[in-house]
Amino acid sequence: MVTQADLEESIEVVIAGYQKKNAILTDKEKMIVSYHEIGHALVAAMQNHSAPVQKITIVPRTSGALGYTMQVDEGNHYLMTKEELENKVATLTGGRAAEEVVFGSVTTGASNDIEQATKVARSMITRYGMDENFDMVAMETVSNQYLGGDTSLACSAETQTQIDQQVVKLVKTQHEKARQILMENRKKLDELAQFLYEKETITGDEFMEILNS
Repeated sequence: MVTQADLEESIEVVIAGYQKKNAILTDKEKMIVSYHEIGHALVAAMQNHSAPVQKITIVPRTSGALGYTMQVDEGNHYLMTKEELENKVATLTGGRAAEEVVFGSVTTGASNDIEQATKVARSMITRYGMDENFDMVAMETVSNQYLGGDTSLACSAETQTQIDQQVVKLVKTQHEKARQILMENRKKLDELAQFLYEKETITGDEFMEILNS
């Protein structure tokens, strides 16, 4: 017999790997991961045009993730606006931002977030024409889109330097926005992180219930 929980677990195995039941985090690490994940979820929830939070967990996975926040778009979603992509970058920086706001220091836990945020920001500038300096000029071309999608630059070394600067600027702006959101909602950040720390896995409904109470 297959239950709803089995189906959900199978989706999570594809996204983040199997539960790593023998991974023992220290209490301090567990608390940092709790704040990190709530940071992502809270930044997402406080912005318009963000996919709703479905589930948050701090159970380590075999992919190396110490926890993750699952967001799922409602209905089919094929186009993304500039605002939605900026919000996505802000959400990706939310975990690191929470560590900064609460602990005043940072950990290695944001490595995947950093990779994803940089990728989104770079695509906005080089492929989607969402930077006023470069307008609708393709700085990067994608070949073999359905076979891994190799990208090649179609600009000079000088322009590449400018692109790098714009990518840094975009990510920094969204990182600052995430930090601001968390500082303004510090009380909810503490309350939700404590709840996640105790329960280890919470649903989007539980998250929204506390947020709106």
